[in-house]
Amino acid sequence: MERHRACGIKRGAWARKKPIKYDKRRYKHRNRIEIMFGRLKDWRRVATRFDRCPEVFFSAIALAATVVFWL
Repeated sequence: MERHRACGIKRGAWARKKPIKYDKRRYKHRNRIEIMFGRLKDWRRVATRFDRCPEVFFSAIALAATVVFWL
């Protein structure tokens, strides 16, 4: 490996000696926001920015968010 200047494979989470610290509360909120954006992108009009006018685009996002919230 040294002759070819290759490096080894990095260890996965199961073989890590020190666990990575993170704030579970912030991670949970971040995950919820990512899920919300994923659901909004299911709406073709929002995902492709079909409306060029900012006011109409914002109203489409509000409508999609309202429908996603109630489903």
